[in-house]
Amino acid sequence: MDVRGILRAKGSEVATVPPGTTIAAAVAELAGRMIGALVVTDEDGALVGIVSERDIVRGLAEQGAAFLDCLVETCMASPVETCAPGDGDREILALMTDRRFRHLPVVEDGRLIGIVSIGDVVKARIDGVMAEADALRDYIVRG
Repeated sequence: MDVRGILRAKGSEVATVPPGTTIAAAVAELAGRMIGALVVTDEDGALVGIVSERDIVRGLAEQGAAFLDCLVETCMASPVETCAPGDGDREILALMTDRRFRHLPVVEDGRLIGIVSIGDVVKARIDGVMAEADALRDYIVRG
């Protein structure tokens, strides 16, 4: 399956924040949406970074509660690794595993069109394997 298929199944909504958002506001957004990362975009909607739970935990460990008053731009990952709709699930799973990140924005023609998590990719892989197993079972039973 490719990224386009994963987005078709999960939807293409992307939670975004501007770089001037406080860490406290980002934490509230992550918790409220029950997600693990926010894409950071400028006023024109251009991708400028990504901030994850992991980035926030590191900041809290280093700076304590004062970190909550800092801005997202101080801890976001930038530049951001991205993928395209036509990229295969195996390819992006390998990328995410090798580079040790769990969220990958999807960009097409310079525009942010979605985000996939490692959970989305694993689910797509499992669904594909299960469909193949069902097809083989049907073939054996009927064949």
